[in-house]
Order: sequence, then structure tokens, then C-alpha cells
Amino acid sequence: MGIISWIILGAIAGFLGSKIVNKTGQGLIMDIVLGIVGAIVGGVICSQIFGVGVTGLNISSLIVAVVGAVVVLWAYHQFSGRRI
Repeated sequence: MGIISWIILGAIAGFLGSKIVNKTGQGLIMDIVLGIVGAIVGGVICSQIFGVGVTGLNISSLIVAVVGAVVVLWAYHQFSGRRI
């Protein structure tokens, strides 16, 4: 998968993951970065457990990336704390 595909998949996964976790998002750049990290984390976890990873721009890769983004966003919120 090329870098452009990772950015597109990460942006979509980050947007969807941020809406699932906290409904507001972290901002465009942070959503993309956390989405790309989430896609990588989700790909590694799912490939180890289920034998399915991120293979391209398709639905299964998007699901894996969103699950990874939710995990990464949840961890981000746990370690960063709430800001008022």
C-alpha cells in the first residue's frame, strides 16, 4: 500500500474513530495521525490474531483501521487526560 493510500485510509479511520470515541474529534491533523497509527496497530493486532490485516483500500481494511483507531484514540484519551 502506498503512502497516499495510508493517508486516505488513516484520514477516514481517524474521522470515524474519533466520532465513535468522543464525538468531536481531535482536529484534522491529529485525526489523520492517530488514524494512520490506528491502521498500523489494527493491522498488526488483526494479522496476529485473525490472519487479516490492512491490504488496501477496501472495506475489511477500513474496519481493521477503524478498530485500531478506536483503540489508539481511547489510549490517547486515557494518557492525555481531559482538557476543559
